Amino acid sequence: AQHLVAELVNKLNFDRPMLDALALTVNTSVMTAIANDSSYDNVFARQIESLVNKNDIVVGISTSGNSANVIKGLLKAKEKGVTTVGMTGATGGKMKDIVNLLINVPSETTQRIQEAHILIGHIVCGIIEEELFGKNK
Repeated sequence: AQHLVAELVNKLNFDRPMLDALALTVNTSVMTAIANDSSYDNVFARQIESLVNKNDIVVGISTSGNSANVIKGLLKAKEKGVTTVGMTGATGGKMKDIVNLLINVPSETTQRIQEAHILIGHIVCGIIEEELFGKNK
């Protein structure tokens, strides 16, 4: 997530205006506070409650599609009326019934799923960059 956010905020293929993007894993103080005061299952939902606005897109990444903290975060995003995307492995897990768009890698091998997620993430970042700032714009 952090790597893909860096591609969106800075650039992927060419210089262009920066995009607003945030990985919810980067603020360890906030994550620790939420985990200690509430539950680790709430580390994303609480941040989404605070940081996400209706025009945002929330992407949840889970190889199984069943990570409780990711599921709770996506449910909070849906509650706020936000578009949600899930990146999972073969079955989509619980996430498949929650997200607006599911990108599930047809594998049950964690390493292959993770490798495909970064490839897919790069492709999506490239499409976003080209659509918003491409040479023909």
